[in-house]
Amino acid sequence: MFQFSHIEYLYAWTLIVLFAGLFVWSQVARKRNIRRLGDVELVSRLMPDASSRKPVLKFVLLVSAFALAVAGMAGPKFGTKMEEQKRHGSEIIIALDVSSSMMAEDIQPNRLERAKQALSRLVDRLGDNKIGLVVFAGEAYTQLPITSDYVSAKMFLSTISTDIVPVQGTAIGTAINLAANSFSPFDETGKAIVVITDGENHEDNPVQAAQQAADRGIRVHTVGVGSSQGTPIPVRTGSGQRDFIKDRQGNVVMTRLDENTLKETAVAGKGVYVRATSSNMGLNNVLDEINKMEKSAYEAKIYTDFAEMFQYPFAMVLLLLLTDLLISDRKMRRLFKFQDVTL
Repeated sequence: MFQFSHIEYLYAWTLIVLFAGLFVWSQVARKRNIRRLGDVELVSRLMPDASSRKPVLKFVLLVSAFALAVAGMAGPKFGTKMEEQKRHGSEIIIALDVSSSMMAEDIQPNRLERAKQALSRLVDRLGDNKIGLVVFAGEAYTQLPITSDYVSAKMFLSTISTDIVPVQGTAIGTAINLAANSFSPFDETGKAIVVITDGENHEDNPVQAAQQAADRGIRVHTVGVGSSQGTPIPVRTGSGQRDFIKDRQGNVVMTRLDENTLKETAVAGKGVYVRATSSNMGLNNVLDEINKMEKSAYEAKIYTDFAEMFQYPFAMVLLLLLTDLLISDRKMRRLFKFQDVTL
């Protein structure tokens, strides 16, 4: 099992795009300045040692060194020993709405990304509880079966987008039914479903689904995301321009949080309803309720011994920097003289 101790450091890799843009801009500016001096071919003859390829090579070496340095700071490590441990916990399945309305930006950066960030923090607080993940829009799919592998849970969570479910809509009831059937069979431990959605159900009856789940001893909690005033849903056009989803008459579609449906669903599921805000998704309150449920013992295979690997990327950084120092910006003299002779 390979993982990073500080995965948040990897966001620094996004700076590589900025570095690449600045490098391309500098090369274009250099060529523009050469043209101002006179004929490009004549100027090139006046600077016979200048190389157009070596700056690119040196840039690639430096960017690669930066990427490896970031990887080293993130603390890569490799699991070398797996053990079975006995744990006591409950089972939780997150049902996450990935319909297009979850891209609304009444909660920054948008409803879906904010929910994913909060869920990532929730995973860190699960303790010995197991977790599963269901995504839904017009249909529902199991994204992650019940597991105690929190590293995999975070990995699957990071890949979620509104494109993951092809059929649009908001089938909350279908998601609850799928989640209720995804728990470990013949297990008397506490079971809970946490539905995270804006509540605009268009497909089925979530209250009835929650009632059926409660009859099976499964509690259904709901977390409402968004504002009740309504907000447009951003979208990118074919040309990459920012626009908003419109109906057939050309009117901008407004998405609103349906708190009444989510409250009724939580009551029917013997759970709690929490209203998410920009600063608090309310998942900590839901987890507190879950921790009150009955727990049972289970065996989990986990890695208990990890070998730190940070020294390898840092060694590669040193090698790349030394290589960069040894490479001159000029052409090789011998090659240049050879070309002169052949000419």
